[in-house]
Amino acid sequence: MSTPERIAQFEKMASADPTNEMAHFSLGNAYLQAGRHAEAAQSLAHVIELSPGMSKAYQLCGQAMIGAGWADRAAETLSSGYEVAATRGDRMVETAIAKLLTSIGRVVPTIERPSAAPAAGSPGVGSFVCRRTGRAGTQLPSPPMRGPTGEWIHHNISAETWHEWIGQGTKVINEMRLDFSRDRDQEIYEQHMFEYLGIDEEVLASIRTTA
Repeated sequence: MSTPERIAQFEKMASADPTNEMAHFSLGNAYLQAGRHAEAAQSLAHVIELSPGMSKAYQLCGQAMIGAGWADRAAETLSSGYEVAATRGDRMVETAIAKLLTSIGRVVPTIERPSAAPAAGSPGVGSFVCRRTGRAGTQLPSPPMRGPTGEWIHHNISAETWHEWIGQGTKVINEMRLDFSRDRDQEIYEQHMFEYLGIDEEVLASIRTTA
């Protein structure tokens, strides 16, 4: 699917449901890829309003603001996102945000980190933290699918977030009229799932490396 087609579909989804953070995140990401920085920043800022714990949205929003020439706004957004990413232990996003701040000549915030954060994939009772939301939740009893992606989801995504995705995924299937007998439709569904769960190219690369 071409970028203009993706943008059109995401615009339709975001317009149909203004509270659908997945639609706005996907739309903002598509705008960013198309070089439409101001529109990307607007969509991703709305994602942050809907889901303040979604660190990837801060990263992409700050990147879009830099592209639009809004350095001061970018610095504010990225600094907040850095704190969110550091708090939830999302080191890849944290590193990416630090690089963006440095690229515009801003100081990376100093974060006081907890002395004993729970290890990802090894949660104690009540200590499992969802990588996407940064909130405590329940670990899935088993991987939701076969392969390394399913294992990553099992160790990083809470059952609550996964169940939310099932609801969002149903919307994607219905609104885009996806037919899983077609490989391309399956790819579209997976792309939405990856974006919703925060599985970007960097994460996918790390999953494949450990496979």
